[in-house]
Amino acid sequence: MPSHWFSRRARLVTAAAAATAALAACLTAIPSSAAATSSPTKPAAAAEVRPLSCGPPEFFLPCYTPKQYQVAYGIQPLLSRGINGSGQTVVMPELLNAPGPNFTDIRKDLAAFDRRFGLPAARLRVLTTLAPTKNPYVAGTEEVEDTEIVHAIAPGATLDVVLVPSNATASLANFAAALTGAVRVGIAQDASVISISASGGEHFFTRAEVASVNAVLEQARARHVTVLASSGDSGVVSDQGPPRQVSLPASDPLVLAAGGTSLNADFRTGAYDGEMAWNELTDASGGGFSQLFRRPSYQDGIPGIGATRGVPDVAANADSRTAMALAFSDGGILPAKGTSASTPLWAAVIALADQEAGHHLGFVNPAIYQIARSPAYHRAFHDVVTGDNSVMVPKGGGVVVGYQAAPGWDPVTGWGSPNAQVLVPLLAHQGSATARS
Repeated sequence: MPSHWFSRRARLVTAAAAATAALAACLTAIPSSAAATSSPTKPAAAAEVRPLSCGPPEFFLPCYTPKQYQVAYGIQPLLSRGINGSGQTVVMPELLNAPGPNFTDIRKDLAAFDRRFGLPAARLRVLTTLAPTKNPYVAGTEEVEDTEIVHAIAPGATLDVVLVPSNATASLANFAAALTGAVRVGIAQDASVISISASGGEHFFTRAEVASVNAVLEQARARHVTVLASSGDSGVVSDQGPPRQVSLPASDPLVLAAGGTSLNADFRTGAYDGEMAWNELTDASGGGFSQLFRRPSYQDGIPGIGATRGVPDVAANADSRTAMALAFSDGGILPAKGTSASTPLWAAVIALADQEAGHHLGFVNPAIYQIARSPAYHRAFHDVVTGDNSVMVPKGGGVVVGYQAAPGWDPVTGWGSPNAQVLVPLLAHQGSATARS
């Protein structure tokens, strides 16, 4: 079944607990004599700034604040000069949920997020065209993750949540119908960007379903709407693998596909220090080569890409151990996780570029690739060169060997993560030129 379109709070709690348990195990392995190595006459050091913790109360799991993320990915200089997504609308399809103990009120969650991290009030709209309901604001963690990450990176943008029917994950046919419906709603809303944190393995879709998704993406391109999608969280096997495969809609050449990394930044300042491919043994950045789509022209001549579409195009943090914090109205915070965290981040970056350009850039893939193949590449992107997306398949499936991150484009992290202060102006200019050509 399609991944991501369900309540992920239990999964994020589990991920946080697992990460903190691993950290605790490392700490308990330190000999007790290590504490006696410091000199008693050494002057006391100044108190260090303690990072934010996204772990359970009994464990400390460091995570980043939105402002630290803004610094790490080069967003802050844009915000300082007024490029904050104002005038842009980011559409996010989200699963309809019923009130219950695992769900929250998205209005209250966003308000708590804004209060905690000093962000302006979010401009939120929930559209029920596809899924009529008396409870439109009931949200699962996926919805909280998508909206809060977009809001953190593009705080001036309007957040349009498009609810899809609760049975959208019951079958690939339902998933394809929900996806195409949500894109049509986004087009009708004159969205700048549509961010899709959902995916399904290519080989599960019928030809008719693939054609229907591609047709609506053609409509989005014609209306200058950028569509992004997560590459999946199961590494080289993607969703519902093995065999090795990639996922729709990310594998469609009309989509900007976002993979995952593990971010290393200063927990005090957010200063960027490096990244590697996201891999947590059973979860990893989805990536590889399509079995459905031929190589698009914008990927021509790229080393490592053969006759078919390579995935992903770009990446950003997907690791719960190096994540941005999500805030909830009950006072809790959890780490964002998965390529459904990297996707809304990139959606927000595109919204910033749309504002910079003064119009919707629409289909940005050719411009992204032109910038990445130019001398500006290492200023506009963080090239991720270490790690892989091999994964262990449960129930005796063993390890499926994946691809390696490498200099330039690779089928794990694409071109890498954004240095938005350089990328956004270049994309605004290059994307406008590409649209005119």
